[in-house]
Amino acid sequence: MLDETLLDDPDALARVDRRGLLRGAAEAGARVRTAARHAAEAGVTELNPEGRPRSIMVAGPGTASAGVADLVAALAGASAPVARLHSTGVAAAAGAYRWTLPGWAGSVDLLLITTTDGSEAGLALLAEQAYRRGVTVAAVAPERSPLAEAVTSTHGLVVPMAVAPHELTDEEAQEASPAALWALLTPLLALLDRVGLVTAPADALQRIADRLDRTAERCGPAVATYGNPAKTLAAELADTLPLVWTEGALAAPVGRRFATVLAELAGRPAFAAELPEALAAHRVLLAGDFAGGADPDDFFRDRVDEAQALHARVVLLRDRPAGGLTAAPAARELALSHDTTISELEPEDTTAGNGNGNGNGTSTGDDPTAPGTGPAAPGNGPAGESPAAPGPGPGTVRDGATDLEGLAELLAITDFAAVYLALTSRLHTT
Repeated sequence: MLDETLLDDPDALARVDRRGLLRGAAEAGARVRTAARHAAEAGVTELNPEGRPRSIMVAGPGTASAGVADLVAALAGASAPVARLHSTGVAAAAGAYRWTLPGWAGSVDLLLITTTDGSEAGLALLAEQAYRRGVTVAAVAPERSPLAEAVTSTHGLVVPMAVAPHELTDEEAQEASPAALWALLTPLLALLDRVGLVTAPADALQRIADRLDRTAERCGPAVATYGNPAKTLAAELADTLPLVWTEGALAAPVGRRFATVLAELAGRPAFAAELPEALAAHRVLLAGDFAGGADPDDFFRDRVDEAQALHARVVLLRDRPAGGLTAAPAARELALSHDTTISELEPEDTTAGNGNGNGNGTSTGDDPTAPGTGPAAPGNGPAGESPAAPGPGPGTVRDGATDLEGLAELLAITDFAAVYLALTSRLHTT
């Protein structure tokens, strides 16, 4: 059960946040700046590669590394195939993980290793295997960790992971922390910019950090729920089964991360799928026991003695669709037809003329019949606007904002929402 009284009590939130989850979310922008500085100091910005790698492999344990691999794949697009190397082992422990290079990996490929721990012997063995095969290796890991030493000894590039003096001590909480994601991802963005796969120069990273800071101001614990998109989303997802539907190449990894973090931090099951396939994949969930109108006797239920029925709620995360095509109207219609409420979230349009986008970047009305109401009404925000024109690739300027900035905003809002759900459910409080 979500304790809604906590949402608008910053002092109470601070008291229950024993593991610094809100602080980690708020520090994402600062972590980007520190990580970008570490990358520059490690020589990433001075690299002069001879050409693009044939493929990219990403290896590392945990939620943060998985999110990095997914984001790198989305950002690289068709420039180079990206494969995440999944671990094997008998337990979820640093000493038990093992990774193996695919048989085709060779001197024209790039291996990226990311970890918030750095003690995984399996990653050190992977770096040695890559060295023997001629694969170029770059790693982001804690400074002076065994992995950093192993990669350095095999002539690989190591960027020290950006950490804060009060870094989280709980490994699981750290893995899902927004700050950990950006500490691992930022140096790789700088590296992929140098090899020509992603457009992310130093000024773009600075804009990402600025967008994260602005989003943290809007989503912080001192901002009331009615004006806070993350708190609003958290309240709407209480006692629901979130169906996270995404539209756009960059929204997809955000949705998958949101579902993962909801489970890992907030203990909430969630399903993520991309439009338009989500309409078929989740149709039965909307029509079954989780549908909004599945219990005709719900009005007469004893809300004190009986547990509330778990009903589906659609969370629509959208990037501006390419080619002017969008499945959002079909998604709203499907939700409406099954009495299912829907929350919508898009990055702010910084060129909307008011200097602050639509105010909260989200449409979260409980009425599924009104996709054009509230802050997302036509002419008053992204969710209700007409289909967008075809957009350029990741990292390029579009309507005064970059795709990377929009991606950062979606990640920040959903991460904050997951943290609020975790804290108001009294998880991670001891």
